[in-house]
Amino acid sequence: MIQIFDCDQNTAEWFAARAGIPTASEFHTVMASGRGGGESKTRKTYLYKLAGEVITGEAVEGYTNSHMERGHAMEVEAREMYSFIADADIQRVGFVRNGDKGASPDGLIGTNGMFEAKSKLPHLLIECLMRDDFPPEHKAQCQGALWVAEREWIDIVVYWPKLPLFVKRAYRDEAYIATIATAVKQFNEELAEIVDQVRRYGAPPANSNQAELDALRQHPLMAG
Repeated sequence: MIQIFDCDQNTAEWFAARAGIPTASEFHTVMASGRGGGESKTRKTYLYKLAGEVITGEAVEGYTNSHMERGHAMEVEAREMYSFIADADIQRVGFVRNGDKGASPDGLIGTNGMFEAKSKLPHLLIECLMRDDFPPEHKAQCQGALWVAEREWIDIVVYWPKLPLFVKRAYRDEAYIATIATAVKQFNEELAEIVDQVRRYGAPPANSNQAELDALRQHPLMAG
C-alpha cells in the first residue's frame, strides 16, 4: 500500500516517515558488495543504522555537506525551468512509502510520471550533455523510485546556472527493478535478524531454570 507524506524533506516528519526502512537514495548501498564479492562495509553500516532506528524509534539524521545544501537550493530553479519547458505540473511530495521500502522523489507528474532534480558542477553537467544518456550513477535511485511509487517513467533534470538544462527520461526497467527487489528483500531479512539479535542480547535462554540463572549471576563478570 502506497503512503504519500506531504512534508518538506529533512524535517522531523520526513525523518520519522523514512525511519527504519531502506530508501531509494540508498538502494545502490543495499545492492553493494565488497572486494571480491565479499561483504560491503557501507552496506553493513546502513544495516546497523536502520536497526538502531527500528529499536530506538528515533530517526538518525543524515549527513549533509555544501554540495547537498547547494542541490536543495538549486532544486527550486531546476523545477521551475523544467516545468516551463515541459509544460508540466509537478506535485511536490516529501516521502513515498510502500511497505518496507520508500523514496523521496522531488515531484510526481500526472498519474504515471516522476521528477528528480540534481545539481552538478559545470564540468560534470557538461559531461552529461556530451554523453547525452541517463546518468548511470542515479539509475538505482531513479529505478528504485519508480518501483516504490509504482510509476512508469521518470525525468531526471541536471542543472547549473548559465548552462543548458539537461533532461533525460527513463522508463521502468523491469529486469533491473527485479534485481533491486531481490536485494531489498534480502536486506530487510538481514535487518529483521539483526533487530531480533540485539533485542535478545543479554537475555537468559528461554529454557533456563532458576538454578542456572543463580549460577549465572554468581559469575565474576555478572557479579561485577
